[in-house]
Amino acid sequence: MSRTLSKGVGLLVAVVLLGAMWHLLQRYDLLTQARLSELIDTIRQWRNAPWMFAAVMAVYAGALLVMFPLSLLVVVTGLLFGPVWGLAYATLGTLTSSVVSYWVGHWLGREALMHYGGRHLRGLSGYLSKRGIRTMTVINLLPLAPFTLTNMLAGAFHLKFRDYMIGSTLGIVPGLAAVILLGSQLGALFTAASTKELVLAGVGLAAGIGLLVGLKYYTSQRQDANRRQAAKKRPQREGE
Repeated sequence: MSRTLSKGVGLLVAVVLLGAMWHLLQRYDLLTQARLSELIDTIRQWRNAPWMFAAVMAVYAGALLVMFPLSLLVVVTGLLFGPVWGLAYATLGTLTSSVVSYWVGHWLGREALMHYGGRHLRGLSGYLSKRGIRTMTVINLLPLAPFTLTNMLAGAFHLKFRDYMIGSTLGIVPGLAAVILLGSQLGALFTAASTKELVLAGVGLAAGIGLLVGLKYYTSQRQDANRRQAAKKRPQREGE
């Protein structure tokens, strides 16, 4: 089974387990549909408040700096704020974290990060040292290393900040959109009041999973094609 397919199956299993847990919570009146709907509605009333933007930025920056899973943060953001506002908040929060971790890496320097990251980051460091926008786009589309460590390494290698942010944005947004769709449809699934709403939420959830798996497959294929192209050029250069 391929790595991408394994992730898709794992995600589907996680959704099923969440559904089972939700059923148990409802059955024992620990968290009812009405309470969850009320909580989500309350939070969404504050979604365009200026302080909410600052709060989300602070949560993302702080959580990702201590290596909290980005995917989990994004799913919760989609569940609480819906697809449109959720994507806006997740993008803003993730890019805020990118800025913070870049400058932390710039301050720490290469030696400290290489000592902490080990062999995995050593291979990535050579890739980072040669390219800018394209590098960050590919790395964020295909997570080759933990999100925060990658950003710190970019800062430690003094990638141009402009190129770093452009590449990060291009690489982050497609994946965020897919995960936000998953999170928002998960919220719709939990709060569905009719069979029609349940079916629509299920279709949206399947679409989000399909988009995420398709995106990973596409970027993996592009990465493999680039490697084959580089391998073909190498013997030609040696012959010269």
